[in-house]
Amino acid sequence: MFSKGSIRVNFLIQLIFALAALIILFSSVLYFYIEKSIYDEKKQDLILYAKNIANDKSIIQEDTIKDGFVSIKVSVVYLKKSYGDVDFYKVTKHKKTFITLIYPFSLDDNSYLKISREVTNTEILLQKILKYIFIINIAGFVVVVVYAIGLSKMLVVPIKTLNSKLSNMNEHLIQPIKTQELPEEFKPLGHTINHLISRIQNFVKYQKELFIGTAHELKTPLAVIKLKNQVTLIKKRSPQEYIEALKVTNKTIDEMNIIVSNILNIGRQEGAQLEKPIEVDIIEFLKQKANDFKLLAENEQKILNMKFEPNGYMAKLQVSLLNQIIQNFLQNALKFTPKGKSVTITSSQNSMGLLIEVKDEGCGIDESIDLFAPFKRQGNKSGVGLGLFLAKSAADGLGAKIDIKNRQDGIKGTIASLTLNSQLSCILPIK
Repeated sequence: MFSKGSIRVNFLIQLIFALAALIILFSSVLYFYIEKSIYDEKKQDLILYAKNIANDKSIIQEDTIKDGFVSIKVSVVYLKKSYGDVDFYKVTKHKKTFITLIYPFSLDDNSYLKISREVTNTEILLQKILKYIFIINIAGFVVVVVYAIGLSKMLVVPIKTLNSKLSNMNEHLIQPIKTQELPEEFKPLGHTINHLISRIQNFVKYQKELFIGTAHELKTPLAVIKLKNQVTLIKKRSPQEYIEALKVTNKTIDEMNIIVSNILNIGRQEGAQLEKPIEVDIIEFLKQKANDFKLLAENEQKILNMKFEPNGYMAKLQVSLLNQIIQNFLQNALKFTPKGKSVTITSSQNSMGLLIEVKDEGCGIDESIDLFAPFKRQGNKSGVGLGLFLAKSAADGLGAKIDIKNRQDGIKGTIASLTLNSQLSCILPIK
């Protein structure tokens, strides 16, 4: 029913200790209050007796007064010096309890009235009251503990429901949780799980596409190699023809190596997501990357512009994942931008965090195609079609948002954007 480290166990243990302490405290306070009230009343009765006797001055020797069923013993005692105060105390002798009052009788000769009264029955009554208080409190304690067990069981029902639904899911059957059926306190957890399920669904989808695409991409060059070799072997050929056939084979193998290298990059990227995040100035990082690609752009007779705001922006993240995204953006932008045209990389702050954009003057894209899916290619340039897939996976690992769309400023080309969450970042003061 319970396990070690269970929240229910900890809750019930703390409840039992707190409730036991409360019962002891409450019972003690209630009993002492009742006892004090009863004995205060009896003290006032004895004081009233003493006042009447002191006013009449009629007692000379020890006397006993019958007050109903209770006997009151009255005597005069003499003290060496005058105290002028009332003393009241309780004693027990031979299983009988007495209360005694010392009351001033005549201060001239230091005489005092000593009035004793048996309260054994009262003491027995108080013991019964104490016993009943504890019995009632223990019964209440048991009821509260039983109720707490039922309540704790009821509170973990949503968790058990979520656990049951999640345990029945697999990569072939992943369904979002109906958050409207959850209590209000568990709805944020339900939304978080649904968000995670959505990411898992996308991951599974892309993995399936990756496997299918990889098989297709590798099958085609293998078929080309086999066909070319078969044609070559049909009849004897000149050494030059054999050399040409081998060149075609080597070229096809190179293409296959590119595919394999990109698939290995996916594995490395998944490992990078497990790297410990470090604190880095994003603006400084972007400047370094832009300067590296500026030389490449000039070599290809293209222009790389840069504009970074604010002056500094600190973030704690895996730098290798950020590098994967920015490098892909700049490589694609330079690849599709004609000679003499420009590529612009900018950064700016928005309501979400830091927005990084790379604008090119290339051929644009077909926005109806999911370019982040593996082996999706756009334009007439060479490539495997895994770059944006890797960039999207890296952005998911950073908890960032990535997007690519056509430019709307009258210039043909695309805008690749990355938004870093401001919850993991902060602006550096302007120098």
